[in-house]
Amino acid sequence: MSLGTPKIVPLRDLAARVTDGSSLALGGSFLHRGPFALVRELIRQGRRDLEVIKQSPGYDIDILCRAGALGRARAGIVAMEGNFGLAPWYRRAVETGQIRLEEHACASLTAGLRAAAFGVPFMPCGGIHGSDLPALNGWKTVEDPYGSGETVYVIPRITPDFAVIHANEVSEEGDVRVYGTSHWDRIMSRSAKRVLVVAERVASSASFREQPELTLVPHFLVEAVSIVPDGAWPGSCWPHYAVDYPAVEAYMDDAPGVLQAHLDAAPEAREAAHV
Repeated sequence: MSLGTPKIVPLRDLAARVTDGSSLALGGSFLHRGPFALVRELIRQGRRDLEVIKQSPGYDIDILCRAGALGRARAGIVAMEGNFGLAPWYRRAVETGQIRLEEHACASLTAGLRAAAFGVPFMPCGGIHGSDLPALNGWKTVEDPYGSGETVYVIPRITPDFAVIHANEVSEEGDVRVYGTSHWDRIMSRSAKRVLVVAERVASSASFREQPELTLVPHFLVEAVSIVPDGAWPGSCWPHYAVDYPAVEAYMDDAPGVLQAHLDAAPEAREAAHV
């Protein structure tokens, strides 16, 4: 592991930048390429009253609720995917009022992030007429200024304190490369005030210069990076590893001690135990 550049820091230091009450746009989708090592480290450090902003969270939002670290969520679909159904601790937190939920469609949340990224106060969003979401969230409509007579809902900008992304590779300068689908990571990185990255490995700066089109987030947007192999566990990070379904199933157990055992079994915890 290379820690010889100012942007590459230990995971505990990366998590220490996130204070109580911070809002986090978490990259990935469901069980795939989420910044789960950072999420778990926030739990170990005792964070409280965090906010998650994500179109399709699952394990990440659920474990934060289970640990009592979450205070608010702006989210679209939330699930542990087809194998495990709904996210039970998230559902319980919403139903009991443990967290405040601003429910979104994936499209409306993306529109709010785009507004922040583009430097405008709101962004039009189609496809939500007939939904209860506009009334629940107080979203307004505007009439087409070009005279069609049509109206469209506009979503206020959403500016996370942090975007946190799990990447396949980073350069020592902090350039970020993701293989496969990038989900909503790009727009998250452009809308947030600060960008933190967890990566599987460091790749040479020369490789980034040779294929600049593969850079998802340029180094000048990135504040700090931690190198955590298998850091998206128990989720996947294509093409390196698939979802660890037995580990997810073990996490879903509601018995005493399961959460701590799960945290202790995480790759970053096992590595720290051997340092």
